[in-house]
Amino acid sequence: MQAKFIVVTGSLMSGLGKGILVSSIMKILDMYGLKVLPIKFDGYLNFDCGTMNPYRHGEVFVLEDGSEVDMDFGTYERFLGKDLDRSSSITGGKIMSSIIEKERRGDFLGEDVQITPHLTGEIIKNIEDFADKKKVDVVVIEVGGTVGDLENGYFIEAMRQLSLKREVEFINLTYVPIISSVGEQKTKPSQIGLRLLMQAGIKPDLLVCRTQNPLLVKIKKKLAFFANLSEDRIISDEDLNNVYQLPLNLLKQNVDKILLADLGFKGYKLDKKKLQIWNSVANGDNENLRKKIKISIVGKYVDLKDSYVSVKEAVSHASHMLHVNPEINWVEATELTVEKDVSEKLKGSDGIIIPGGFGSRGIEGKILAIKYARENKIPLLGLCLGMQLMAVEFARDVCGIRDANSSEFNQKTKHKIIDLMSTQVNVKYMGGTMRLGAWKAKILSKDSIAYKAYRKQVVSERHRHRYELNNNFRKILEKNGLVISATTLDGKLVEMIEWKDSYGIGTQAHPELKSRPNSPAPLFLSFINAASKGKV
Repeated sequence: MQAKFIVVTGSLMSGLGKGILVSSIMKILDMYGLKVLPIKFDGYLNFDCGTMNPYRHGEVFVLEDGSEVDMDFGTYERFLGKDLDRSSSITGGKIMSSIIEKERRGDFLGEDVQITPHLTGEIIKNIEDFADKKKVDVVVIEVGGTVGDLENGYFIEAMRQLSLKREVEFINLTYVPIISSVGEQKTKPSQIGLRLLMQAGIKPDLLVCRTQNPLLVKIKKKLAFFANLSEDRIISDEDLNNVYQLPLNLLKQNVDKILLADLGFKGYKLDKKKLQIWNSVANGDNENLRKKIKISIVGKYVDLKDSYVSVKEAVSHASHMLHVNPEINWVEATELTVEKDVSEKLKGSDGIIIPGGFGSRGIEGKILAIKYARENKIPLLGLCLGMQLMAVEFARDVCGIRDANSSEFNQKTKHKIIDLMSTQVNVKYMGGTMRLGAWKAKILSKDSIAYKAYRKQVVSERHRHRYELNNNFRKILEKNGLVISATTLDGKLVEMIEWKDSYGIGTQAHPELKSRPNSPAPLFLSFINAASKGKV
């Protein structure tokens, strides 16, 4: 049987949660035993997300194969429980590059190369090749941006053309606001969005409506009229306690039955065991009955929480499994300029996380936070840059190397505790050239925090960095009590460091990227367990 396609578009505004909707649809189909995978299209002309600003774009998610992709891929993987690869990501930059390469090679000799049929045809070929290679039943395609955007118009046209030759279900995510002055749900914005989509030649088969409260019956009727749909195809996507509840909300509205019928899947039954497992993920125990812990995340991009979405979710996964209720205290690193700031902002913290990042802004604030955690024996987890700054702080405040720093921030220092990897010295192109994707590490001691977390000696985590702990300083750091608990398999690069006298561990990797609701990242489980000790 040929693969079927579901295309999810968004209208009116970004940030409505298309990625969560796509993930929920995939989760539902997976519960029915169908093999389903996503494709995400992003209209920007970057080849990938690697050089984009997290303040504007949110987290850069890294796959096992080293691809730097949109943050929605993290949601896909967490919901599906599967590792994805680069073939699921299509960007305007990739498609344009492919077309230009073919034109220069002579594939279009004698032709005017145009948006249609050449560019749209290239998109369709990518999607069909993906479906054939992966041998999937359904491909769920998320169209980035909103209907009416110049940058995704050609992709929406490609989806229209795809529907002329293959079975395609169109789902549009819209927004139904409540105007506070009148206190009622308003449909006019959604009507405008629908009109734009229909002008592009696409009539949605389902209209999913993001709203604060469940859609009123009269609002469903009104939207059904304008969308030329029956009322059961107007789906309410109201605010929920957490994102993992959306598949259950969609099931209550018979979205599963509508999709299976529209796509011609007969005889498939809902796996009750899978549903039960997901229900425990979405609802779990009563959070009010759990012991509460305060986790402070000291970051450089905390104004946009999406910059640390995987860290936040990894904390949630580990806390859920350990039956604790985490209160996340977001701390802007640039606001930590003196120790008084630190003690005020981090007061009452049961655990502190120093996440990754790039550039010198906020670095000294992060170092002050690390010192505060070490001296007050507050459990600390350092991720990538967080591990590097743990080493810098230890060199300064324990080893007495006052000008210790990373060459990323101070090229003139004599004590480059963190330095550019030798393989990065002559790199000219910034995109896709870091140490990326899955790399194995060897844990050196069974007495370490690392081994107690993973319960095995060789582990694999995803990376994204150019700088490493400088081996010239390993001896002096270890002599003063810093524990180097894991290295690369050849022993040449440091992968994890620890404090000897209290719970503090830093990893060069990003373990948050592999955390799943039913399989929390081991280091996060270990960290949350340490943070919750003694709490009632």
